[in-house]
Amino acid sequence: MDVVIVTGLSGAGKTQAINALEDIGYFCVDNMPPSLIPRFVEMAIQINKYTTLAVVTDVRTGEFFSGFYDAIDDLRKLDVNVKILFLDASDAVLEKRYRETRRKHPLASSENYNMLEAIEDERRMLQPIFEMADYHVVTTHISTAQMKEQIVSLFLADKNDSLYIRCMSFGFKYGVPTEADLMLDVRCLPNPFYIEELKEKTGLDKPVCDYVFSFDTTNELVSRFYNLIEYLLPLYQKEGKSQLVIAIGCTGGKHRSVAIAEDLTVFIKRHDFKCKSVHRDINKKI
Repeated sequence: MDVVIVTGLSGAGKTQAINALEDIGYFCVDNMPPSLIPRFVEMAIQINKYTTLAVVTDVRTGEFFSGFYDAIDDLRKLDVNVKILFLDASDAVLEKRYRETRRKHPLASSENYNMLEAIEDERRMLQPIFEMADYHVVTTHISTAQMKEQIVSLFLADKNDSLYIRCMSFGFKYGVPTEADLMLDVRCLPNPFYIEELKEKTGLDKPVCDYVFSFDTTNELVSRFYNLIEYLLPLYQKEGKSQLVIAIGCTGGKHRSVAIAEDLTVFIKRHDFKCKSVHRDINKKI
């Protein structure tokens, strides 16, 4: 049986995450105290009806921190495949979401509480769990639909028990993706943005891609980076790593990084690894 524990920062998207898991066949329960999770899983095993379970637990449950570690230990004794999915977002984005919904943060102790202080306190409290999590999904710069797509990709790939790779293009002007394992800055390459007929196109368009790869500097940089990737992937796989995020960044995340992320995806697939390209900032207005 596969069991996913969904947790993370309040307001980071745990409800949307559990909905995504439900869409791919997981039996899901929201807001369950950690101490009840092992018993719930035991009952599911006895019923013998479910093979995939997902449970949301967080600071709303009160006894979260005292029971979380014991719950994980008890689950592993049940001989089930336990994974922890941690949802995260920047402090500024979390604060903005709370302001927009006019909801009170779970750690708020009074009407005059400081929102940012509550978020920072929760982040500090959750740091040990963040470090032990198997998967991290950062929702700062992505839409609900993009987050759901990412989670579905992660857990469908996880069922195949192999290394799953995402090549993510992004724009430095919108912030670096904190979930990246490897990052390449391609702002040193010639920029199609300054070519009038290419400015409104993206790296998915052939004229932009042709322009980016028409320079010796691009091909030399790509060759050296791809050689590193080719060397690293078998090592990550041997280590047992289940997901790898390779981030390619340019200024706005629309031209150079997109073209190279697409090309890298093809390169990785040729080496028999599962890989998908994701373009975080391609639709943002420049």
